[in-house]
Amino acid sequence: MLDGGFAAWVAADRPVASGDVPAGSGTVTIKPGSLPTVDAAEAAALAARGRLVDVRAPERFRGEVEPMDPVAGHIPGAINIPTAGNVRSDGAFHTPVLLRRRFAEADLDVSAEAEPVGVYCGSGVTAAHTVLAMRAAGIPAVLYPGSWSEWIVDPQRPVAVG
Repeated sequence: MLDGGFAAWVAADRPVASGDVPAGSGTVTIKPGSLPTVDAAEAAALAARGRLVDVRAPERFRGEVEPMDPVAGHIPGAINIPTAGNVRSDGAFHTPVLLRRRFAEADLDVSAEAEPVGVYCGSGVTAAHTVLAMRAAGIPAVLYPGSWSEWIVDPQRPVAVG
């Protein structure tokens, strides 16, 4: 994860190359399964307890527009905390203190004894960003990787708008 993205890398005067570049050696160890996830049923259970966060843009959450999927809306019981609010204008994450305050102001229980918060978006990508922000803020979070695109393929699952 590169805090601030490519722009931060360039701003730090780090090397940039294009074309075929041979990979160098590194020290990163990837451990699959390290990110806790939930399935649709578990996401619904978290929503019923007020612990599911939809991080899409507010108009998508409300069901006013849906540019990607055939059904608009959100998982009933979810709250909307858009991913864009996790970062400063330069694209770097807010401090853990500010992130924690942001999530608390959205009426999430951020106490040490609170159960994990479930997070979803349209396809799981931006939700992973918010899971990272929550973890940085000391808030246990789990990813619903199927997200909205998976939720709506089952016509038995409810959809909320507004």
